[in-house]
Amino acid sequence: MTAAFTTTPAGRGLRHRRPRRDVVPLAAQLTIWAGAAGVLALWWSDTSAVIGPAGWLTGAGRITGLLAGYACAVLLALMARMPLLDHTVGTDRLARWHAWGGRCTISLALAHTLLIIWGYTLSSHTNVVNQTSTLVLHYPDLLKGTAGFLLFLAVAVLSARAARRRMSYETWHYLHFATYLAVFLAFGHQLSNGADFVGNRPAQIAWYTLFITVAALVAWYRFAAPVRRGLRHRLRVTAVQPEAPGVVSVHLTGDHLNELGGEPGQFLRWRFLTRGLWWTTNPYSLSAPAHPHQLRITVKTAGGHSAALAHLRPGTRVWAEGPYGGFTANRRTALKVLLLAGGVGITPLRALFETLPGQVTLVYRARRAADLALRGELDTIAARRRATVHYIVDEPAEFSSPLTARGLSALVPDLAAHDVYLCGPPGMAQAAIQALRDAGVPARRIHHESFAF
Repeated sequence: MTAAFTTTPAGRGLRHRRPRRDVVPLAAQLTIWAGAAGVLALWWSDTSAVIGPAGWLTGAGRITGLLAGYACAVLLALMARMPLLDHTVGTDRLARWHAWGGRCTISLALAHTLLIIWGYTLSSHTNVVNQTSTLVLHYPDLLKGTAGFLLFLAVAVLSARAARRRMSYETWHYLHFATYLAVFLAFGHQLSNGADFVGNRPAQIAWYTLFITVAALVAWYRFAAPVRRGLRHRLRVTAVQPEAPGVVSVHLTGDHLNELGGEPGQFLRWRFLTRGLWWTTNPYSLSAPAHPHQLRITVKTAGGHSAALAHLRPGTRVWAEGPYGGFTANRRTALKVLLLAGGVGITPLRALFETLPGQVTLVYRARRAADLALRGELDTIAARRRATVHYIVDEPAEFSSPLTARGLSALVPDLAAHDVYLCGPPGMAQAAIQALRDAGVPARRIHHESFAF
């Protein structure tokens, strides 16, 4: 089941330059590592000598504790949803950095706890149990710090992949708010007990400045800005339209929508102010270019929240946070582009298909022909811009095409010279990335939007 139209010549005027999206991630990483070096310098400047096993263990405990505290600030900053980072680094990449940083933070905090207890045990010539109880119950703010550490451990366990599969997105999202409480509980313990801060006013000021700055960013971008935009734009549902089995488009209107600045390929976090939905936000991509007075999202039933959208009533008020994500035309570096969609992954790619300049090919895979959402619109866009669109379905088998390097190369000549925008379920995306790499597409030209949380 393949529909093909004559392709246009490659677009002119596309500049071959290293885009800012490569510069900002590098600058962000350098800043993070420079901060870590500064933390180590703080320990070095405040340590005149390390004597004996107890001194080495306690010194290592101080280092891991300082780095764990610094890592907490970095973790919060990465997920503060700052537009500069989100639009250039990309939401998916930030989430991966956050996940890796979370594992490092937990490891550092655990090492700090064990090393300090061990070092103090050797210094005081007592046993581990007595030394632990003395630290927790008699040192300033350490009982709160212990509670914060246990909260961190709980969040880490619930963030493990096996645990995530057993809970809804909404549950996982709200459980992560415990991280804020954990950081708050642990913060005071560092300043009141940390040898590098007690009596060191410049270090205290620097630490306060770091955490107050991060707290301000989180408060503004994750809480104040969404409320401000909700009041400003006054979004509301105008219609709900079926697109395919289990797939609906939600049409919205509002005020001053041109100020949102949503680009094709981006998503927003939507809060529908109706019974059963008002308490949570879920990320859904724009399925059509943003209009000054209209927006549209297309959603497939994948849980209670998405299923409820089919029953929204016109007039339902909506708050939207965003736009987020770097899955936009700014990632493009080549003259030719392949859009590769799986299932409802067509949502952001449909908007890109309409707006990306030059030679664009769309390959849209679904289980059955009936599951090809927005097909009429895609055919209209393809005809208007003289682009190529291939529909691949698994059933019936005679219309299927393997997701391999050979299969994709047969559909898209000169595949290795294309930028590829990929969006689909995790299994399909993983297979597609492997097929594209086998076909010679450089990793830097494969732009992926993940469905996973």
